[in-house]
Amino acid sequence: MKTVRIGSGAGFAGDRIEPAVELATHGSLDYLVLECLAERTIALAQAARAQDPSRGFDPMLERRLEAVLPACREHGVTIVTNMGAANPASAGARARELARRLGWHGLTIATVSGDDVYDVVRAGDFTIAETGAPVSTLKHRLISANAYIGAEPIVRVLAEGARLVITGRAADPSLFVAPLAYSLGWRLDAWPALARGTLAGHLLECGGQVTGGYFADPGRKDVAGLERLGFPIAEVADEGPIVVTKVSGSGGAVTAATCKEQLLYEIHDPSAYITPDTVADFSRVTVTEVAYDRVAVDGATGRARPETLKVSLGYRDGYIGEGQISYAGSGAVRRARLAAAVARDRLERSGIASGDVRCDLIGVSAVHGEAMSAAVAEPYEVRVRVAARAPSREAAERIGEEVESLYTNGPAGGGGATRSIREVVAIASTFIPRALVPCTVRLEVA
Repeated sequence: MKTVRIGSGAGFAGDRIEPAVELATHGSLDYLVLECLAERTIALAQAARAQDPSRGFDPMLERRLEAVLPACREHGVTIVTNMGAANPASAGARARELARRLGWHGLTIATVSGDDVYDVVRAGDFTIAETGAPVSTLKHRLISANAYIGAEPIVRVLAEGARLVITGRAADPSLFVAPLAYSLGWRLDAWPALARGTLAGHLLECGGQVTGGYFADPGRKDVAGLERLGFPIAEVADEGPIVVTKVSGSGGAVTAATCKEQLLYEIHDPSAYITPDTVADFSRVTVTEVAYDRVAVDGATGRARPETLKVSLGYRDGYIGEGQISYAGSGAVRRARLAAAVARDRLERSGIASGDVRCDLIGVSAVHGEAMSAAVAEPYEVRVRVAARAPSREAAERIGEEVESLYTNGPAGGGGATRSIREVVAIASTFIPRALVPCTVRLEVA
């Protein structure tokens, strides 16, 4: 029975590169998936493309591909990635130039486009899922609208010989479902099989999270070798359990516990995990350690895919101004609280950020709030962070200025003041008929 080995070489845009090289070199892989796209990431990519039509793809595309292409060529590994972000065509062109520079002439590169449905959403009558308001209420603030496409167009280009596939907003598990469906001959309406592929994809899509990253908690959940964390591999056959493992000797761990945590990660309803390819049911999944760093996961099933596709909407939502200042020594926390109170009062009385000011004492109450932090002994040093939302960049600048003014107008001993401004790119979602999202593919040879 044929078994496909598929590895996850990235779980987000800023992920480490070395584990992907290790997988390509020592993982005996058939496929390497580089999952680098999040909701806010693509909104920012669309904004970059609006400024320069040649931009909008993952800014680390060249670094990642330059690192992994030589090993993938040597070991016969096919790459699937969503680093095309808002501009798969330009990403493909850049990848083709890179492949030629590295001497991989004859590499077939495919790009998958069509997820950009900005014009469709602007012209249609769609509803924001989170609020029930019409999408049209976002007006000129709408930056991007990208549908989560599924495995189908990726399967198509793999069947045509692509060895590097670059997509835009493909759903994370679909990047894994596609090569599995192609290699194992699954029909795209074989819902239980696609659900097994979705299970494998969900376990791998966050890279090192299933090998101990974001899991480690010293003294409670110890994980060795995080500094050289190995990324995961799934062994998938047409039948039987999926086996999750990693390169022998790499850091981290693959255990029943790491797999269970990732299995439940971002799953709203385990019996109805909705993807573009199937509605997967993970409610009867079993997780079993079969050997050291080898975990068998089985029991997923699925039913027919939805008739609509989720669309991620990115929109401008004002600015956040922030200022920080430190206090240390005896009474540091009392002085920090006074500084925060002064800043809040001045911002609210000025009308710059009335009712929308957040004051945190980093190291005291910034994460869990005042109530849960009350019983903890006071630290010797503390940093005040004051942040507020403002309608314009100019107003946001005033927030940091107020904090900086605490040097000579606030409590004694303040130092190390900093200030910053950032535009808020907010995310919402809607759903549109999948017939309105026709994907296009393009194959070129380096």
